[in-house]
Amino acid sequence: MSFVLVLNSGSSSIKFQLVNPKNSATDAPEVSGLVEQIGEPGGAITVKVRGEAFKEERDIPDHKAGLARAFEIMTDHGVGPTQVELSAVGHRVVHGGRLFSEPQLIVDQIESMIEDLIPLAPLHNPANLDGIRVARAILPDVPHVAVFDTGFFHDMPPAAALYAINNEVAGENAIRRYGFHGTSHEFVSQQVPGLIGREPEHTHQITLHLGNGASAAAILNGHPLDTSMGLTPLAGLAMGTRCGDIDPGVIFHLSRQAGMSIDEIDNLLNKQSGVKGIAGVNDFRTLRELIEQENDDAWLAYNVYIHQLRRFIGSYMIALGRVDAITFTAGVGENDVDVRADALADLEMYGIKIDPEKNAVRSSEPRIISTDDSTVKVLVVPTNEELAIAQKSQVIAEMAREAGLYS
Repeated sequence: MSFVLVLNSGSSSIKFQLVNPKNSATDAPEVSGLVEQIGEPGGAITVKVRGEAFKEERDIPDHKAGLARAFEIMTDHGVGPTQVELSAVGHRVVHGGRLFSEPQLIVDQIESMIEDLIPLAPLHNPANLDGIRVARAILPDVPHVAVFDTGFFHDMPPAAALYAINNEVAGENAIRRYGFHGTSHEFVSQQVPGLIGREPEHTHQITLHLGNGASAAAILNGHPLDTSMGLTPLAGLAMGTRCGDIDPGVIFHLSRQAGMSIDEIDNLLNKQSGVKGIAGVNDFRTLRELIEQENDDAWLAYNVYIHQLRRFIGSYMIALGRVDAITFTAGVGENDVDVRADALADLEMYGIKIDPEKNAVRSSEPRIISTDDSTVKVLVVPTNEELAIAQKSQVIAEMAREAGLYS
């Protein structure tokens, strides 16, 4: 059995899974794990092998030490990278800019090009690069593949991709809407036609990736027509800690009136806004508890979140002209019954009818939650970005071996 090691490296953490690319979307990975608090006191490494978790608390000075120790724990339990048939290492890379629309075999030149894109994603690409460099050093004889969050939206129509600012300034500074969560939107949208009995090339759909980060996409016959995130993942929907769409003048106002620095405003809008900024919490389970306790701020935060969500759904319905399916995915989208119901409430005139009993079902399986007579099918489809990355990485790795680059 051949596996792909999927790495998602953050600034102070590394998430990883050992995935069989032939798995279904709901199959559990052979191994999953998390290295956290890298470079900070009180680090921890958790490795789950076939459902059994092993946790070790220790200081982790850097990504190299964390990943090396995680591999040692995997090896202790017979599933280390050199003990299994490892066909590839797939790396999630947040920003591919205009350079990358498809997954790439990572060689020194590609690594350098990803580094050149850091100005477009200063919070994400440096951490992704750390993971790439560490993993390539530890596993030099295995193909490493970069899969880009922005790739799916690379060919979005210019009318949706371009901002209405000076062409020369935009071009010189690579300013446009790139979109994010592309791996998830692509993975989920590819499953929808089969679930509703339509051909992919004749399916108009809206996909809603609702986690701590959240984005919406309009997908026309398998191709992205529009998406809510922009130059960065800050734009679009109100999210757990991000503000979503905001008047750019707010930034000037905070600088001039409040005397805030660019870094302070960046932190405010990315980490202290959204649901957390209004309610003080960003976990929707906690938010729901506060709402049940009649907390006014929690109720307000929820209503702002739903209002933004409905605004994007409505605009995408117009953009698509006809909607065959609306699909919820990711942590909030897959698990919060009320978010789904409230996001699509009172839209019967548009052929959208949620069945309350179907919506209330808890399941890890893809499912339709609309009524049988709903013209627009409403679905919950669990996302599996790791499986999607593993599958894409496997294809690139096989091509590399056919070209004689790896044995």
